[in-house]
Amino acid sequence: MPLIKNGVEVTDDWILVADDDALPPDGKTLISLKRWQEQKAQLEQRNAPLGLSLPNTAAPEELNGDVHRFALIVLNFPKFSDGRAYSQARVLREHLGYQGELRATGQVLRDQLLYMHRAGFDAFEINRPDAEVVFKAALQEMTVFYQPTGDDRSTALQQRLARKAGL
Repeated sequence: MPLIKNGVEVTDDWILVADDDALPPDGKTLISLKRWQEQKAQLEQRNAPLGLSLPNTAAPEELNGDVHRFALIVLNFPKFSDGRAYSQARVLREHLGYQGELRATGQVLRDQLLYMHRAGFDAFEINRPDAEVVFKAALQEMTVFYQPTGDDRSTALQQRLARKAGL
């Protein structure tokens, strides 16, 4: 499945390790929340990059003190109508200050890419052969928004007020 980061298709160099499999000694390793909770002390000793797959039923606040330990956090969209990962992304970025890669996986659909991007996602697993083209087009569809997010774009209200003030 194509992985889009910063608008470009890239190779996914993360290794997903099942809870009962041995961890590789090095390399970028992606683990589950369950494994992190059970083996935290051991995993904190690793020198290799660690990624976390956070189920959409988990509250990101559970990671508050640990969020900086992960180079990657993967959030899942199990179906297009389940938007809990949007909220998780905003909490991670805007409230917990997460700076690493935030990846959307699962039902990552073209119509939702712009909103995922605005919520804080910077990597997307898109199940389409033309994923890079689709991603770039989706980000250009709208330029004015009513809702504020952490992407620093001014809202329609802010733009109106600035015009009225002559700025």
